[in-house]
Amino acid sequence: MEAFCTQHEIPFEICGKVIVAIDASELPRLENIYQRGVANGVRCEKIDAGRLRELEPHVAGVAAIHVPETGIVDYVQVCHRLATLLTEHGAALERGTRVTGMSQHGDRMVVRSTRSDYCARWVVNCAGLHSDRVAVQSGQDPGAKIIPFRGEYFELTPEAEHLCRALIYPVPDPNFPFLGVHFTRMVQGGVECGPNAVLAFAREGYRKTDVHLGDLWESLTYPGFLRLAARYWRMGAGEMWRSISKRAFVRALQRLVPEIRGEHLVPAPAGVRAQAVARNGTMVDDFLICETERVINVCNAPSPAATSSLQIGESVVDRISHRIQDTQ
Repeated sequence: MEAFCTQHEIPFEICGKVIVAIDASELPRLENIYQRGVANGVRCEKIDAGRLRELEPHVAGVAAIHVPETGIVDYVQVCHRLATLLTEHGAALERGTRVTGMSQHGDRMVVRSTRSDYCARWVVNCAGLHSDRVAVQSGQDPGAKIIPFRGEYFELTPEAEHLCRALIYPVPDPNFPFLGVHFTRMVQGGVECGPNAVLAFAREGYRKTDVHLGDLWESLTYPGFLRLAARYWRMGAGEMWRSISKRAFVRALQRLVPEIRGEHLVPAPAGVRAQAVARNGTMVDDFLICETERVINVCNAPSPAATSSLQIGESVVDRISHRIQDTQ
């Protein structure tokens, strides 16, 4: 991604990140993350409270991991540049178009949509919030369903931006399937705080008022979601409360940066996480790629999917290349 941004003159910054242990009880989990980073070749170091204060003077914590090579970029610009490159190479981008069905005819797939029918030797499904539905249309059961979780954010006011220099993350709680609120400095300026994680009432439920009864019914009647909700209902209720109460959201942020106040926060746009949930109630926490004879279905691409997107694309192309070679 760094090489791509450099080549195409997309601004990015290697600003670093700290993963913070608030108290001694989090130190074993911090050590586990550090060991995993080392095993995967990530440049990182354990730092004490003194060094943490040098990097992030306003953060509360007894220790941390410093990851100096973490960077920030505007992924909207990345997507626009990718779209431009695709069209320059002869691709057509059909926005506002929904896939309605798929069928195989000999060595070709026919993809039906609300705009037209498309015929291709190979189909790649990266439909995100609808990837499971498109997979079923291709004749593949991914063994999981996409449950949409809205992540709500705030931004720091300009006078409070000095409270965060780079990226500030908590130590993940293994008893909760989401990371927790954190602070992210944006490459175009400003600092983003969040997200929480609440069930969205629509697959594309970016606002609290977005409700799609069919999507909601599908989530609420799915056995995997019911098992997930039964396991994490207390934490889920806390996330819902933080969605309703700004004061509760502020308290969650104050664990990392005690100086944060409610007047420092202004609402920011929300995102929706396309989370694949298995029938046994576990959240799929790794890439889930399913294949039929002519279709590759990318049914789950968890964080850091944006950072890894070009590598994921290369992996998909490799799979198609092998199939082309096998048919020649």
